[in-house]
Amino acid sequence: MIERVLVAVDDTRDSLAAARVAVELAAGLHAELRAVHVAVDHGLPGAVQAVSDRPGVDARLVQAGAAVLARVTALAAASGMAVRVEVLTGEVAPAILGYARSWPADLVVLGKSARSASGEPYIGQRSRHVLEFAEHPVLIVPPGVAGTHASGGAALSG
Repeated sequence: MIERVLVAVDDTRDSLAAARVAVELAAGLHAELRAVHVAVDHGLPGAVQAVSDRPGVDARLVQAGAAVLARVTALAAASGMAVRVEVLTGEVAPAILGYARSWPADLVVLGKSARSASGEPYIGQRSRHVLEFAEHPVLIVPPGVAGTHASGGAALSG
């Protein structure tokens, strides 16, 4: 039985589609919903800050993550759902897997990127890592899929 749904989001449309589906699933299953955003822990913000005359690169990254999670909170609220949100740090896939394990999630929802240089089906490296090492079912939501309740549109389509 699915009682805990975890959705990992970033600032892409694909991720927002995954959030809509996660909200719909959690609402339909009367499951607890959590959303996480991973602020990648690497040297880029420090390097950018070193050459920038604008302070607070790290703070802006945190604000961007908070904005993404605010969108998920609004989607959930529109469906009458409560959602707990958290910003994680580290490498994306291990952070998602660690959170899913420690909570523990019954289902992890991720967005599938529409990007593919060859036109072939594409699942990014981070999503593949989550799929390979997950201890829980993982739902990959393809681009263009929208949930019924969260988007006000038709049933899952794509």
